[in-house]
Amino acid sequence: MFAHSMLRIASAGFALFVAAAAAHAAGIAYPVKPIRLIVPFPPGGSADPLARAFGAWLSDKFGVPVVADNRPGAGTAIAHTIAARAAPDGYTLVLGAGSGLSTNPAFGTKLEYDPVKDFEPAGLAAYVPQLIVVHPSVPAKTMRELIDLAKARPGTVNFGTPGVGSIGHLSVALLGTMTGAKFVHVPYKGAGPAVIDLVGDRIQVFVGSVTGTWPQISAGRIRAIATGHSQRLRTLPDVPTVAETLPGFMNDGWFGIFGPAGTPAPIIRKINAEMNRALANAEFRKHIESIGMEPASSTPQELRKWVRSELARWTKAARDAGIRVKGS
Repeated sequence: MFAHSMLRIASAGFALFVAAAAAHAAGIAYPVKPIRLIVPFPPGGSADPLARAFGAWLSDKFGVPVVADNRPGAGTAIAHTIAARAAPDGYTLVLGAGSGLSTNPAFGTKLEYDPVKDFEPAGLAAYVPQLIVVHPSVPAKTMRELIDLAKARPGTVNFGTPGVGSIGHLSVALLGTMTGAKFVHVPYKGAGPAVIDLVGDRIQVFVGSVTGTWPQISAGRIRAIATGHSQRLRTLPDVPTVAETLPGFMNDGWFGIFGPAGTPAPIIRKINAEMNRALANAEFRKHIESIGMEPASSTPQELRKWVRSELARWTKAARDAGIRVKGS
């Protein structure tokens, strides 16, 4: 009888322990200390203010500091590797970049992390629309005319990108496989040198972010003919999308917030809820647009599917174009 009673007490105690643990995991104690948000780019540019904007919002709502930790290098691989190896407790997050989670892996680049298995998605943060811009001397005024020009003069249209393995590199490859046009890929070490050469008429076409091209567009030194975003940008409503000429084409960069794999679901849901509240705020959205990005939101599940689909799409584009990068 005594043993039976003790067994019942132990069972009841275990049930209470499980219930208490579940209640603790459900929410309420997180966060109780500062959160580190790893940023895969140096201070400046557009990724850093995006990270700091979300960090400030989360800090205000959570009541703890959210500290941006800039870890640039290796095409964003350094930051993603650090995040993937961190403790999955919600106190280390990363501003995950499309370059590190979909385009770089698409080339077969050897990485110390798995872009799908090693991260717990919290939510999409923003798209980074790409623009296709030309030197004013290029006779093509539209995407169709540019494609026709490259077909009529194969091997003569120099198409600059921010570098081998970049979203721009894949964009040129995808344009070629979708249209049969023969562009000459001219990789640079970053967008800055490429834009300088475009202004100087040493290349005819360039694909890069709005932030990187807008100063020269507004000065009339280069001309935007299309955006690779899925729809026209609110900030550039007169610039058509590539998809209006080539249905299905899209070449956005993007950012989202991720934790290491195994980060508890209640924590991920709490972060996602605050991200989506931020993205529903008109002032917050306006700030994102001011740094050349398009605000975007998702559920954690939607972001996981997005990473998988982008990885598959760009892997196919690289394979179809026969592209592999050094070290892959």
